[in-house]
Amino acid sequence: MNSPFTGKEMRLVYDKRTWTFRGEKFGYIHSSWYCADSGEYFTSDDMDDVGFLQVTNQYRVKYGIPFSDEIAAIRSLYGVSAARMSLIMGFGANQWRNYESGEVPSVSNGRMIKSIMNPEVFLDMVHSSKHILEQKDYDKLIKRINSILECNDSRVFEQYETNRLFMCERGADNGFGERSLQKLKNILLYIIGQCGELFCTKMNKMLFYADFLAYRDMGMSLTGLSYRALNYGPVPERWDRIYSQFDEVRLEPKVNGDKEGMIFIPEGDADLSFFSAEELKILDLVCGRFSECSAAEISKISHEEPAWIECSSKHSRIPYEYAFRLKAI
Repeated sequence: MNSPFTGKEMRLVYDKRTWTFRGEKFGYIHSSWYCADSGEYFTSDDMDDVGFLQVTNQYRVKYGIPFSDEIAAIRSLYGVSAARMSLIMGFGANQWRNYESGEVPSVSNGRMIKSIMNPEVFLDMVHSSKHILEQKDYDKLIKRINSILECNDSRVFEQYETNRLFMCERGADNGFGERSLQKLKNILLYIIGQCGELFCTKMNKMLFYADFLAYRDMGMSLTGLSYRALNYGPVPERWDRIYSQFDEVRLEPKVNGDKEGMIFIPEGDADLSFFSAEELKILDLVCGRFSECSAAEISKISHEEPAWIECSSKHSRIPYEYAFRLKAI
């Protein structure tokens, strides 16, 4: 970006700051462009949005408030419109839709929303709302909840598998990203589709760069994975167990010269409906940067990252704040 004063290219800088949200101070990484000639700093709306998201993510985790994608998933699970969910919960007419769009609920509303992730709690709430629902809507919803309670819904099983396989709860350690096996599967398929044959070592590094770049530029990781700095570079925790979950992505051994490793064999293409335009942009940037790199080359590149240099001695988990110190992309 060029300075509006001098027309010269400005330097992108990051610094730690605090932001007061609902009476509390939260630390975050502030992004801005610095004009050396004028000494002025400039930000864009996108930069400010990322800073705000870092703060509100912390607030949600601290008070147990669901994220907007989780709020949308609750409604999808029960098959209810946003307006009807507001009615059942006793919110304002458009409040549920606003929460799905990113507005942070109050602590009381957030905890109420979280409580109905339990179908038995929601069943009681629907019973209490019978007088304000049409009979056909009430009957349909009761049938749906009972079906979920009988575990006839695949999303219930997916959530169980997600909780079992992902190392971290949603929070700072996983970049506040949504923990979804279906989304992760389609990320793998997309990267393979863009880059061709991939060894596990290379995929591990590409996921690291995609997640940390997304956190830097969007305020939230793509996969919800956490990472450790191991000998060959950053590695998703439990990567071997997670990769083995998908029928559409098989792992097969392959010898490459004097080295042997596991490569991904895809069955089909990625479902792009799982990604926003911004997420696809992140994936395309990472694929464009590293598609021609071998596993050894991308490992070497990752060893130049402060995230690996400063965490590798103890094989520590890598904090997502290192996203603001990425060097390769």
